[in-house]
Order: sequence, then structure tokens, then C-alpha cells
Amino acid sequence: MDGIKYAVFTEKSIRLLWNNQYTSNVESGSTRTEIKHWIELFFGVKVIAMNSHRLPGKGRRMGPIMGHTMHYRRMIITLQPGYSIPPLIEKRT
Repeated sequence: MDGIKYAVFTEKSIRLLWNNQYTSNVESGSTRTEIKHWIELFFGVKVIAMNSHRLPGKGRRMGPIMGHTMHYRRMIITLQPGYSIPPLIEKRT
């Protein structure tokens, strides 16, 4: 479960919950098969589809030096009908 960072709670992700689709941010180096295996093993559900996209890092300024945060990957996981997972802990800012 180290590859899954946290669940995403946006307007779109809440709308996708009605279609049995769950959204979470994962480590950028994790593969689809690893994430699928972790979710099926940890939550005891059956994954039928996974969509992912890479989100760019944000720019951060520290004085005169411009830096950036690391990029990350967001996965939309579709479960078989009849399965559900409890919401993951929301990231606190």
C-alpha cells in the first residue's frame, strides 16, 4: 500500500463514486498492475478497469530561486458492480 498516497475528493471524483469509480493519487513510479494488485489484496474487491494520467508539479518560489514540486499520477479505478471500498483518508493541507 506504499504506492497509494491518498484519495482525491473533488467534484468530479464524488460524481464518479455513483459509477463505482474511485480516484486516488499514487506514486509516479508505480505501475497499473502493482496498483491493481494492492487494491484487490488490501480491500478484497475486484478491479475491472483503471485509468491514469500524470499531473505536473507546481512551481514553488523560495526567495530568488524558483523550484517545483514533484509530478504525480492520478488513478481512476473502476470496480465490479456489488463491490465498494471505504473512502481513504483525505490529505490534510
